[in-house]
Amino acid sequence: MSKYVIGLDFGTDSVRALVVNAETGQEVSSGVFYYSRWMEGNYSDPLKNQFRQHPLDHLEGMEEAIKVALNDCEQSIIDNIIGIGLDTTGSTPCAVDEKGTPLALKEEFKDDPDAMFILWKDHTAVQEAAEINHKAKNWGGVDFTKYEGGVYSSEWFWAKIMHVLRKNKKIRKAAFSWVEHCDWIAAVLTGNTDPLKIKRSRCAAGHKAMWHEDWGGLPDEEFLKNLDPLLGGLKERLYKDTYTSDEKASELYEEWAKKLGLKAGIAIAVGAFDAHMGAVGGGVKERTLVKIMGTSTCDILVVSKDIINNKLIKGICGQVDGSVIPGLIGLEAGQSAFGDVYAWFKDLLSWPLEAILPEVNDLSKDNKIKIKENIEGKILVKLREEAEQLNVEHTNLLALDWLNGRRSPFADQTLTGAILGLNLGTNAALIFRALVESTAFGSRAINEQFIREGIEIDEIIAMGGISKKDRYVMQVTTDVLNKPIKVAASDETCALGAAMFGAVAGNVYKDVIEAQKAMNSGFTKTYYPQKNNIEKYDNLYRLYISLGKDLDNYLRRK
Repeated sequence: MSKYVIGLDFGTDSVRALVVNAETGQEVSSGVFYYSRWMEGNYSDPLKNQFRQHPLDHLEGMEEAIKVALNDCEQSIIDNIIGIGLDTTGSTPCAVDEKGTPLALKEEFKDDPDAMFILWKDHTAVQEAAEINHKAKNWGGVDFTKYEGGVYSSEWFWAKIMHVLRKNKKIRKAAFSWVEHCDWIAAVLTGNTDPLKIKRSRCAAGHKAMWHEDWGGLPDEEFLKNLDPLLGGLKERLYKDTYTSDEKASELYEEWAKKLGLKAGIAIAVGAFDAHMGAVGGGVKERTLVKIMGTSTCDILVVSKDIINNKLIKGICGQVDGSVIPGLIGLEAGQSAFGDVYAWFKDLLSWPLEAILPEVNDLSKDNKIKIKENIEGKILVKLREEAEQLNVEHTNLLALDWLNGRRSPFADQTLTGAILGLNLGTNAALIFRALVESTAFGSRAINEQFIREGIEIDEIIAMGGISKKDRYVMQVTTDVLNKPIKVAASDETCALGAAMFGAVAGNVYKDVIEAQKAMNSGFTKTYYPQKNNIEKYDNLYRLYISLGKDLDNYLRRK
């Protein structure tokens, strides 16, 4: 019988489970679970840039998604599942007790957002990130941000921990250690949640926690105490060693095997972040940029050690040995908002449906709900249709995509978006087109930063919901980048990449490259630049860069 693996992909809104034939890459079945508490808006406050997820959402979601996926499988397939690989968003840390239990799972903290997983897009730690960046450059020792692109982000591990420890005395007293989401899920499945013993992800530690072999692991204790005395002693309750995801974290233990209807002893791979495993699932190789395009974007490249040598790549989200493909240096960049920019505009236009429609007396409650759902579902569709009819020069607008700050190049979550050129003739379609162009310009800024730093890009591969569903956005992005963009065939590239690591951990393949060759999904479509738009977008892009510098300077003066 063929061997099978499960890829688990914990995204921002949901967890997906994918059952894959380990020998052919055929996607046999899948299951999805949308986090119930998260979808209700619990524990988050967008006005404060606070985004938290309850660990029960993850536990319930994992169990249900896997059961749904297995429900469509014959028993012979279930009996031959030999490995599970997993990815999560990140940096998404959580405070845990001495047993590795997230504090939110304890009665006294069950409704405390600070006791939950602090989602990647949470920007409450902007001040702490600024302090880390200043201290790293001025404390008189090693600059621990140098392998992180030289700039530490409020989206990352240490900034978030500092913020919570300063803000919440109860958490400070109860927190023994901290775990990344990807490390905790693997620990739960293997039954070993001891924070001092679980295998920590090289991907998470290297890109977000300033871990590097050059200084023997995490940043120096003296540096951490200089940042804040509250960090004193925490390092020894965290970890020293890290592991790439081709290694086994351990094996599926009896309790979770029974819950899921699987055999105990199945190999569980060390976890990693979704974008990195998605890049593997999408076909990343040297000189190939992989763009995971969703609510935000992550841009992933891999480079051989011989090519990168000792060069430090500035302005990105880290360069880490083995974070994507073991044996190669993984490079990460991205945009803090991409699809979220369009979602924001849709929500803005939907305001009357939220504020006025409920007060209309002539309609029943059911009719109000139907009208609201019908209109909201069609806003972006109609905007795309109308924006697509406009020529580049017709917009007369220029927008900045920093509605959720800037991740790359050179992370700065204090930055904000902007729209320039509005007049009384400006309509919704014109604004939408400018917003789409702005996200494409943000993508180009990342590409050009890599190229300035000596990293060659011969090919671009796209994956994620936008690449599959939004032809208009993809064409604008292709025109602005002036490079063809291939779209990965799989709808679940992150889960597929996780499944590839599960196959290696389950000893089907000797390494990830071998698994990738056998299990890849190929491509469904290639977008090509429209020649008549290239020069026009070159000119607009230069204005975008100029506007960004002006706004940056203005915000700093404030």
